[in-house]
Amino acid sequence: MDKKTKLLSKKVARIRGWIQAIATLLTNIHIPNLLKGKIYQGKIKTVCVPGLNCYSCPAATGACPIGAFQAVIGSSRFKFSYYITGFFILLGMILGRFICGFLCPFGWFQDLLHKIPGKKFSTARLKPLRYLKYIILIVFVILLPLFVTNSIGMGDPFFCKYICPQGVLEGAIPLSLGNTAIRSALGTLFSFKCLILITVVVLSILFYRPFCKWICPLGAIYSLFNKVSLLSIRVDGSKCVGCNQCAKACKMDVDVCKTPNHPECIRCGACIKACPKDAIHYQFLSGACQKKEDSRKPQSTDNN
Repeated sequence: MDKKTKLLSKKVARIRGWIQAIATLLTNIHIPNLLKGKIYQGKIKTVCVPGLNCYSCPAATGACPIGAFQAVIGSSRFKFSYYITGFFILLGMILGRFICGFLCPFGWFQDLLHKIPGKKFSTARLKPLRYLKYIILIVFVILLPLFVTNSIGMGDPFFCKYICPQGVLEGAIPLSLGNTAIRSALGTLFSFKCLILITVVVLSILFYRPFCKWICPLGAIYSLFNKVSLLSIRVDGSKCVGCNQCAKACKMDVDVCKTPNHPECIRCGACIKACPKDAIHYQFLSGACQKKEDSRKPQSTDNN
């Protein structure tokens, strides 16, 4: 393993919180709008940001890729977006779920909640719930907006409208606080979405990133590219001693030695920091990862 790569990997992993903070600020750069109760609508708003970030947030710099995707397939004129689909493929092929671990504002929000002192619970026995986000992606993001339409052929953004807690956190609450008209128009749907947000907040305190693991359709999309993305996690088999400290440190329930680029890996770097032998590091331009050869397995001395 290259020494510079090892040191850089550890440094990136250690400053992840700062990178998340900067990414969140850049994604929501129009902070004064939070006090004005109005949405930024400049030209750059047509550009998608990499993480889950509500278009309706007064401070939002760009568009949420999931919201933009639903807007297109739910349109009466268009049913497929080459731009947004290409956006998913491009970022997925380059970074995979590194976006979830470093660049997503709602991911950072969950990380901060999980730091609140108190008893924490493992999600290792809840692994089947991982597949729920793929169902949500197929049903609420694609099928319902595509086929459940009104009289003029337009479909609702079902995930954004009925499930996504980020819309309430970043959009509805700030807008209602700064705009009397919006506040007076809030109804049952807002109350329902607030209940979802409260549930996610409570679960995020108890469990690590429940929304990312079980619900987020954007994470589901990026996870499809984790094994082939240019940025990957590599385990140096010549240094790994099989102590499993990496697996114990992984809050996404990934067996790092066996599947370092598992679809659930958000590349947070916890395994890199935990490895006592510096056998794990980030690698760019190589999707292949070395698997540890079992050095404890006796070698054959048979010369036949």
